[in-house]
Amino acid sequence: MSARKRVGILISGRGSNMASLIEAARAPDYPAEIVVVVSNRPGAPGLARAAEAGIPTRTIDHKGYESREAFERALHMALVDADVELICNAGFMRLLTESFVERWHDRQLNIHPSLLPAFRGLHTHERALQAGVRIAGCTVHFVRTEMDAGPIIAQAAVPVLPGDTPDTLAARILEAEHRLYPHALRLVASGAVRVAGETVIFAKGERPGPALFSPPLPEG
Repeated sequence: MSARKRVGILISGRGSNMASLIEAARAPDYPAEIVVVVSNRPGAPGLARAAEAGIPTRTIDHKGYESREAFERALHMALVDADVELICNAGFMRLLTESFVERWHDRQLNIHPSLLPAFRGLHTHERALQAGVRIAGCTVHFVRTEMDAGPIIAQAAVPVLPGDTPDTLAARILEAEHRLYPHALRLVASGAVRVAGETVIFAKGERPGPALFSPPLPEG
């Protein structure tokens, strides 16, 4: 197979999606390798998980910099030093400036727990339940300066069940996230998708994959 794409993962917390990407990259035929995990929060649990998997880690505490730009310069250099080709945000709780986003244009992925463009931002599951939707889900997209915006790579739908709470819905969507993110990274790293304008285009013969990663809707 051709050279695997070198991927850096950005985290702020426990890194459950990070773990799913690391596990997927263990497969010999996976087109990406995880070469570094960077956290903006010292002691983030995901750092220990990455180290246990043998992945180099870096901590770049945003509180130690006088500006967002200074923090992002350090973050950029850490990624460059690791020869990173693609970035995956995995619970990275920092908004990035236009300068950083443009440096990594069409090379930075993010996962969000809704079917974008619906329910951007925080408190996604509460808002979905309040709106009375019957289908929820998650989205992997290329990062743009606007929060939770950018060309959509892949989505997974999950049913909203009677009696769901924000916590139960979040848990069901998180299971889908752990399958969707490795699938989306595979599409990007293998060259199966490209961006035309602000739309993801699939190579001839490629498909976005299954859209439903959860149990079917209950009868009745």
